[in-house]
Amino acid sequence: MSKFTASVKKFLVSEDGPTAVEYAVMLALIVVVCITAVTSVGTAANGKFDKIATELAK
Repeated sequence: MSKFTASVKKFLVSEDGPTAVEYAVMLALIVVVCITAVTSVGTAANGKFDKIATELAK
């Protein structure tokens, strides 16, 4: 039982997980992807609205 508690204690104390810098890099990449997606969707929507406006003006 003492081996189990020692291993649990070691697991909880270890700092092998991701650091704040890695989280910041992941967040930055997610933000870049979101901005790219929103820009792409906005451009496509603008094109559709321009096409509809042109058709309605005829």
